[in-house]
Amino acid sequence: MARILIVDDEAPARKRMQKLLADDAVAQLVTDVDTAEDGVEALEKLKGGSVDILLLDIQMPGMDGFDVLDRIEPTDRPVVIFTTAFDEYAIRAFDANAVDYLLKPVPSDRLKEALERAHRIIGQTEPQDDRFGKLLEWMDANAMNQAESPSSSEDWLEQLSIPYRDRILIIPIPDVVSIEISEGITRVYILEDDPGAPRPRLRQHIVNYTLDQLGSMLNPDDFMRVHRSAIVQFNHIKELIPWFSGRYKLALTGGHEVIASRERSKAVKERLKI
Repeated sequence: MARILIVDDEAPARKRMQKLLADDAVAQLVTDVDTAEDGVEALEKLKGGSVDILLLDIQMPGMDGFDVLDRIEPTDRPVVIFTTAFDEYAIRAFDANAVDYLLKPVPSDRLKEALERAHRIIGQTEPQDDRFGKLLEWMDANAMNQAESPSSSEDWLEQLSIPYRDRILIIPIPDVVSIEISEGITRVYILEDDPGAPRPRLRQHIVNYTLDQLGSMLNPDDFMRVHRSAIVQFNHIKELIPWFSGRYKLALTGGHEVIASRERSKAVKERLKI
């Protein structure tokens, strides 16, 4: 019997999964079922190690399924089963690295098979972080390889134009803390001009550029792509916090955090002379 957390941003998908888990075919494999509608809520409910199996959606706004995995300590990580509508290219990666994946709409027999596989893993003393570490590193490396080559010109961006309501903001590049992409939406985190604030504050803006496009226009002396979904400016890195699998969590200006991939963590340390 297992405690299960369903993580999916779509209410109908959560309800359907709850119905499947209540079916006689799989009910004997389940103790408790809880739900979370996004990655933030999932991380909160995962505190304390009270979940055995995580039924994790991949495409979610703000923090996708892989971002959730990035933020779970290996010792607290439950067995993960992906629930996804991803294309076959992504599924081949999951098949090599994940415990299981379920294509939506999830058939009852496939859910039972996945839960039985998860039950065989629950209680094993061998850590599973290497399995997921390899998956995340594979995704990071694939994203880096597909990134556009930096411009050969030295004419790097000095300011960024961002549409905002009924105007266009002109943001000096030194004020850009990080650029991140999730679900195809690119967000720029910039310093907010508020002299009365006790500490620097950030504001995020959505832009129409891809991460690759912006990366090719920014001076590589100042910026680095540290993750498949994030670019940071070196001057705004305040702390390097050891994470797992050789990764570091970068604490940035304004309290923002980005987790760097293993290879890019090494590169950041070299650039910072650590």
